[in-house]
Amino acid sequence: MDIVYYIVLVPMVYVACVIFVVGTVVRLVKLFMTPKHSATLQIFPERRPRWLWALGDAFLLPATRRYKPFFWVVLMLFHLAFLLLIVGHIELIAEIKPFQVIPHEVFLGRGFVGLVLALAVLYFLFRRFVSPTKDLSVPEDYYLLILLFLSVLFGSQMDWARRWYGYDSLSAADYREYLSGLLYLRPHVSIDLTASGHSFMLLLHVFFANLFLLFLPFSQLMHSIFSLPMNKLRRG
Repeated sequence: MDIVYYIVLVPMVYVACVIFVVGTVVRLVKLFMTPKHSATLQIFPERRPRWLWALGDAFLLPATRRYKPFFWVVLMLFHLAFLLLIVGHIELIAEIKPFQVIPHEVFLGRGFVGLVLALAVLYFLFRRFVSPTKDLSVPEDYYLLILLFLSVLFGSQMDWARRWYGYDSLSAADYREYLSGLLYLRPHVSIDLTASGHSFMLLLHVFFANLFLLFLPFSQLMHSIFSLPMNKLRRG
């Protein structure tokens, strides 16, 4: 069983990251090589700088805010929570002073950032069971959201266990040792994964995160993420 744990926590992580990076680069190259289709009717003047307006449209989603305000709020909370969790994972590798402008423990938010992200993903999942979103969804949309939810759930459970229930069999230092070893290509799993449920949650968190990274570059969702800003940038 130890070898299974090691495979999930070390080789599978490297494979998932490599496939994610390569798949993302290939997707971007294909988008760049797609012939530019200029708009047939230019009603509004072209806005410059185009890259800034493209980023604004892609991340602030003004049309969504106008026509689906509640969905827009959930999207913004999701993106903010996701960004804070990325910062938290970076802080697990090494303490970076710019992130400590507001003094805090790792992770920021005392467990509520993970809760917000988990609830947002659940909302995205359940809305796909209702028309018209249901009619536009494909099976991979459900798979991705389920994988993301499970990864967020088990990752947040580790934070909740320490902060809300005082269950600290694994500390931030333990996670830092594991992640730093992966980053510097000196993987070392010193955590006894059979000693507590806390450590088993780490295994599940990493496993579902690996699956999510393996699947994301080849999904329709990745195409949606890149195609909107790319098309906006190229068309103006």
